[in-house]
Amino acid sequence: MPDSTESAPSHRNAIWIFGDQHRAQALSCNGDPNLNTPHLDRLSAEGQNYCRAVSGFPLCCPFRGSLLTSRYPHECVPGHEYQMPPEMPTVAHAFKEHNFHTAYFGKWHLDGFHEREGRAGMHVIPPERRGGFDIWAGYENNNSQYDCWVHGGEGDDAFQRGLEGYETDCLTDMLVEHIHNMGTDRRRKHTSNFFAVLSVQPPHNPYIAPPEYMARHNPLDVQLRPNVPQIPRIIDQVRRDLAGYYAMIENLDWNVGRIRKALVEEDLDKDTHLIFFSDHGDMHGSHGQFLKTSPWEESIRIPFIIGGLQPRYEGKSGRPKVLVNHVDIAPTTLGLCGIDPPDWMRGADLSGFRLAERPQIAAPDSAFIQSVVPTGHGNSVDRPWRAVVSNDGWKYVALENQPWLLFNLNEDPYEQANLAHNMAFRVQRKRLHDRLAKWISDTGDTFALPNL
Repeated sequence: MPDSTESAPSHRNAIWIFGDQHRAQALSCNGDPNLNTPHLDRLSAEGQNYCRAVSGFPLCCPFRGSLLTSRYPHECVPGHEYQMPPEMPTVAHAFKEHNFHTAYFGKWHLDGFHEREGRAGMHVIPPERRGGFDIWAGYENNNSQYDCWVHGGEGDDAFQRGLEGYETDCLTDMLVEHIHNMGTDRRRKHTSNFFAVLSVQPPHNPYIAPPEYMARHNPLDVQLRPNVPQIPRIIDQVRRDLAGYYAMIENLDWNVGRIRKALVEEDLDKDTHLIFFSDHGDMHGSHGQFLKTSPWEESIRIPFIIGGLQPRYEGKSGRPKVLVNHVDIAPTTLGLCGIDPPDWMRGADLSGFRLAERPQIAAPDSAFIQSVVPTGHGNSVDRPWRAVVSNDGWKYVALENQPWLLFNLNEDPYEQANLAHNMAFRVQRKRLHDRLAKWISDTGDTFALPNL
């Protein structure tokens, strides 16, 4: 252990940065040739890039409920436009118990508002349903990046206003201002450590970015994944969508650079963790599918990068072959800040894989993935399903009473050979089926698995 004068602080700061529908493959550091993400590439190179991170329910609302509470979707937010139970403690409460200041900026989508009742972007979430954050400035849901409204405060300090510009830029402005305020407070020696969240809608559809980013991407130049079928209507849509999608991600990457610059300016970069991830991916035509709620890699696999602390308190770097599920993010973040997660959190604290001073648990053998209540929307799987992804590179998915998908991702990363109904692979199917059954039992879930 380092000596007391140069040792890492017992508590560090942490910032979550995450977008909506950003699949893991869509970063230049993860091999996508269609875009350039230098700030995230640097964050990955200096820190850790967990290439086996998954969304435990590839849909916005359930993911976010599990993210904040470290509870599985069936016991928290089981579907689209369900309200997170107001009495349920969140990661903000856990941080505040240790005297951290907490702040949240951006998309929430946890108040159960139904779009059929009006525009969710104008719905005001009451203070008691904002997850316990000290500062909260956000919105329920919004699919118009140049017409985004935020609200916050309470009583005489309540506000609601439109953002004057592109959503990602304006929300980043709010976080950057907050970082400067935290730096000022620290210099005045009357502040605690802090936990902050930036949650932006992009790269969620509609796939629109500021003009200077859109100009970089010609749909005809987009390279498609090999599992996009050669069907003209699909290819035409995918090329148009991806041109905007990649532009949105490059804009988000630029804003990550702005956040890092603000941390340097306030001398907070050396003791602040930056955790970058997404709520789920986007199919973009792979297997002929679009959007989310599907169990294929493009939908469930998410970026997950832990960086920061450079250069004084350098943690372990590289690409750990460790599965990360959505319920693990909150306890891992607490662990990175020197806080043992509370007993009510279901996920694993994986902070020991980043920091030598934290206990390193055994790597999870698998991740449990659910679709509890289907949305019924177009381009979404319309039946419930459950899945398990193993740390040795296999994936098994079941519909109710029916095996559905089985892939060996080691030899088939684009999932082009479904082995679920091939008796030559019955041993692997049974192994994964039994592990999935244990996940269902251990988490108190209910789902009618097939009889094999």
